[in-house]
Amino acid sequence: MVNLEWYRTFKAVYKNGNFSVAAKELFMSQPAVSQQISMLEAHVGNKLFNRKSKGVEPTEYAKLLNNLIIDALERLENVETSFRTKAEDANRLISVGISKHLFDCVGDILISKFDLIDFTFAENEELFALVDAKKLDFAITTKRFDTFDTTYEIVGKIKLILVAPTSLDITEFRQRLKADNYTEIEQWLNGQKWYSHDARIPHIKVFWLHAFNKKRPSMVPNYIIPSEFEMLRLLAKNEGVAATWNCNARKLIKENKLQLVWNSFHVPEEFVYLLTSKNTNTNSFFEIIAKELKLFFGNRL
Repeated sequence: MVNLEWYRTFKAVYKNGNFSVAAKELFMSQPAVSQQISMLEAHVGNKLFNRKSKGVEPTEYAKLLNNLIIDALERLENVETSFRTKAEDANRLISVGISKHLFDCVGDILISKFDLIDFTFAENEELFALVDAKKLDFAITTKRFDTFDTTYEIVGKIKLILVAPTSLDITEFRQRLKADNYTEIEQWLNGQKWYSHDARIPHIKVFWLHAFNKKRPSMVPNYIIPSEFEMLRLLAKNEGVAATWNCNARKLIKENKLQLVWNSFHVPEEFVYLLTSKNTNTNSFFEIIAKELKLFFGNRL
């Protein structure tokens, strides 16, 4: 059976017209190149090269053989290069910046796709600065940054919703919502126990701004748990209401541990962006991350 390495050696000798140059190109010794060519000649039953004062000259049979194998050999080499690149990529450490609360949504997706990731938790402005300074390979943000040295792609949309444990009776709330009585809707919400991931209640403020056109809600959070995922997990086991990104609540709602209280059409969706520096060798990673995030955010509530 013919050895494919013989053909690779044949190609190098044919291209360079010299055993020594071919040996350097293949990282082999010259005797090893001569031996492989001799073995190939014995296999095909024809002489392939005639020696000259400087190098070698292909025979007519070598020219015919080259025409027959060159396309197939180059395709095989391209496949080999592609697999080697993928193997190297699989073992490359990449750095990804993301807010802690978006990480609760998509962290497990990224971990399932890459073997080595260094995560950094920060908010939009700091994440952009780290990518711009090439201290991070990628950032997942909820704000668009247009600069000469960075590029971005929209990978999804998220939206703030109100959720509660399934044990909470929200019949009265739905009646007020159906009647569009926003004064009574707000009164009912103010009467609930509230969970927040931040003492500044940023999610609640944004929701109130759009749903009620008020900058400051009147309630004070009962429980402040600095992780949106842990906040929702505890809420599911207790009593109260929380404002959260729909992507964070999705799984718990599907598992019937939380219920959707209000998905207000007044509250706008926000884009999620994947950000990276230009002129880097991370394009393949960018494409994989973008594809996975689009698949995830495409399955919205």
